Amino acid sequence: MTATSKNLPLGFLNVYKPKGMTSHDVISRLRRITHIKQIGHCGTLDPFAVGVLPVGIGKATKLFEYLDDDKEYLATVQFGKNTDTYDIEGEVTNTFDKKVTQSQVEVALKSFEGEISQMPPIYSAIKLNGKKLYEYAREGKDVKIEPRKVFINKIELKEFDEENQSAQILVACSKGTYIRSIAYDLGKTLGCGGYLTALERTKAGKFEVRYAIELDKFSDMETVIQNLIYPTKVLDIPSYELNAQECVRVSHGMALYNDKFTTGDIVFLVYSGRILAVGKVEQNKILAKKVFEVL
Repeated sequence: MTATSKNLPLGFLNVYKPKGMTSHDVISRLRRITHIKQIGHCGTLDPFAVGVLPVGIGKATKLFEYLDDDKEYLATVQFGKNTDTYDIEGEVTNTFDKKVTQSQVEVALKSFEGEISQMPPIYSAIKLNGKKLYEYAREGKDVKIEPRKVFINKIELKEFDEENQSAQILVACSKGTYIRSIAYDLGKTLGCGGYLTALERTKAGKFEVRYAIELDKFSDMETVIQNLIYPTKVLDIPSYELNAQECVRVSHGMALYNDKFTTGDIVFLVYSGRILAVGKVEQNKILAKKVFEVL
């Protein structure tokens, strides 16, 4: 039996995505468990990657745009080779004899701090002229890829295996950063080649790996509800408590008088402890932009 819009739960799940599944696979499994169609994820992880995958249940999917975009990863880079996908799933394109030391890796990482210009991998889902880059790659077509500006808040070497020429690197970065490209560019900087062999997302906004729940733990609707995170817990958005009259106005899409918030502010409009709508402040008014049922 499919849940109706009247009784849909609303909130987020901090799911630990297992290796070998796509992010969409995770959503498909949760839909089968809950019989809820309105489920989505924020921030795709490649199939070989694991870690934090924020999932929205019900109308929480409409709140993705307000989530903190910053991410954190633990990446394992293998030096000595390049692959066409910049990761372990690709075909080897070059091999290198050069060996590097821990100090050389540490020095090279410093060049990645702050705002950098990054070339996305050709095997990525970025669209060019309405077509995904990996589709061009599979067809063997050359396309001009434009570099993108991303911000690296922190990048540091956690472990280095000099004998096997591999490194584990912590990367805290902005939305849209390709860790595969960092692996490739690091190898290029060092002159020894490099590709990604393992990746764990340890943080996505306020969703942290230490609190993430393994996908297999979600066995039924009850376990989903037990682990549901209410949006006010992970979104830095102020709340405005509505009275009964204001509740009716918001339900009908009418504006509220504002004397508390600044123009441009996003506000949760709350009634009886539940989010009724998301409002945007425009001078002396609060306009309901996204209205939910009182759940």
